[in-house]
Amino acid sequence: MIYSVKSDKPSFKTIKFQPGFNVILAERTKESTKKDSRNGLGKSTLVEIIHFCMGANKGETLSKKELDDWSFTIDLDIAGKKYSVTRNTAKQNKIIIDGDCSGWPIPPDADLETGTKVLSKNDWNKTLGVLMFGLKPSYDTMKYVPTFRSLISYIVRRNGQRGAFLNPFQQYKQQLTWDIQVNNSYLLGLGWEFVSRLQVLKDREKILAQIKQEAQSEILANLMGTLGELEAVKVRLEAQTKQEEKDLKKFKVHLQYSNIESEANDITRKIHELINENINDKRLLEHYEASLNEEVDAKPESVIKIYEEAGLHLSALVTKRIDDVLSFHKQVVSNRKDFLKTEIERIKTNIAQREQQKQALSSKRAELMLILKEHGALEEYTQLQNNNQKTVSELKDLAIKIENLKRFEQGKSELAIEIALLQQQLSTDLSERKLQKEKAILLFNSNSQALYEAPGTLSIDVTKTGLKFGVNIERSGSHGIGNMKIFCYDLVFAQIWAEKEFRPGFLIHDSIIFADVDERQKALALELAAKESAKLNFQYICTMNSDAIPANDFSADFKFGDYIRQTFTDATDDGGLLGIRF
Repeated sequence: MIYSVKSDKPSFKTIKFQPGFNVILAERTKESTKKDSRNGLGKSTLVEIIHFCMGANKGETLSKKELDDWSFTIDLDIAGKKYSVTRNTAKQNKIIIDGDCSGWPIPPDADLETGTKVLSKNDWNKTLGVLMFGLKPSYDTMKYVPTFRSLISYIVRRNGQRGAFLNPFQQYKQQLTWDIQVNNSYLLGLGWEFVSRLQVLKDREKILAQIKQEAQSEILANLMGTLGELEAVKVRLEAQTKQEEKDLKKFKVHLQYSNIESEANDITRKIHELINENINDKRLLEHYEASLNEEVDAKPESVIKIYEEAGLHLSALVTKRIDDVLSFHKQVVSNRKDFLKTEIERIKTNIAQREQQKQALSSKRAELMLILKEHGALEEYTQLQNNNQKTVSELKDLAIKIENLKRFEQGKSELAIEIALLQQQLSTDLSERKLQKEKAILLFNSNSQALYEAPGTLSIDVTKTGLKFGVNIERSGSHGIGNMKIFCYDLVFAQIWAEKEFRPGFLIHDSIIFADVDERQKALALELAAKESAKLNFQYICTMNSDAIPANDFSADFKFGDYIRQTFTDATDDGGLLGIRF
């Protein structure tokens, strides 16, 4: 049980608890009704302080600068012995222990300055896990195990942004499924180990899915096919690799390949020039030969005959002059023929010489082209090598991906078998723990029946994802029934653990659990908590607002006022838990 909550600041109101039922009340005065809020009086802050002293991180309130360097102390029983535990908001990693720590799983160290016994936050949580819930130190080396912080958060649900009062099986909104299953199983005395092992198999399932995704990515991004289709691609790449390697072996590199290629191009250009020149000369030759054939000598008889036919007689002098002109003309024609003959011979000679040059160049070019045909440039060889390396790389990647897909298919089959076997083992274990299961079910039935006409049901089923928990209270017309499901379920934890050697010894509820609950059910819940805590010797602590007390619905012999341990008020600035306003 928790005996008290204290602080080193004089303004703080020390809270002293008693065994059994305890109430912390927040009261609003008439004068402050319109200007103050009871939310700032310290009900939720008290819960945060208890969590803080039991190894939690600072909540929103305790992180305020106004509470910097505040020390809080709780006096409580741990494993049958009384201890005082102190923790400072400015020195969060130092938990000071006052009490007999012999036999603890992690012995405290002695503080060098004060000589007090201290533990780090991590070691303190491990120690509390062993001493309050019987957690084994070996769990530290395992994955997906119950932890003190998770377990205690069901025993002391925290208000605020965590969402601890949304669902009986969750103690915060973002709680993972495996964490819900493991911790609820542990608190109910069921086989949490099977749920833990199932989560390990789920991790393997994720890894297999990742392997498959990787095998179908990168160069195979558009090749989302079956294993057989991928192997067909592999066969094609293997054939392509062999052909490329064969081409590389046959390839002959000529170091002067570029020079030879350039020379062959120059020769081709020269051959084209020779051909063009011969075409031009042949046209000129045809013209000269035609001109030569058209040259005709002039005859004097033709001239004289023309004059005689005209009835004219030429004198001897004129006749002589005609002879002279004809002689000159004849000489001109002779000279022109000689010129044409010379030019024709020269052109024919040039054409013949060019033909010889063309033949020689063509032969040379043929030799060069043969070299180019039989060899390749270094750059071309390098490109062939690069292409081959790329194909080989693709083939290797594909082989790895195919192997991963094979591993995936094989692993998927093996995993399915393991999951099926584990589910069967979990089902068998749940049957073997029939007494624990039925005890939890009967306790919930009894708790809910104490509040409502018909008993509620707590269901525990084996599914593909592990254990599935559910609660139901058939009272749809009642307000706040969701909160009462949480109340009845949490009370089951307190009832079960009250009989264990290692136990927390308390159950704490913030006032939010009674919000919107019908007055009659609220009164019955409070009386049930008082009765069960007294009968089973555990401590029940709740915070309430004064205007939420169902005074008219309590049993005649139930003295609610006797259980009020502290009353906070907003009548004065120092009326709250901390004794200060900020």
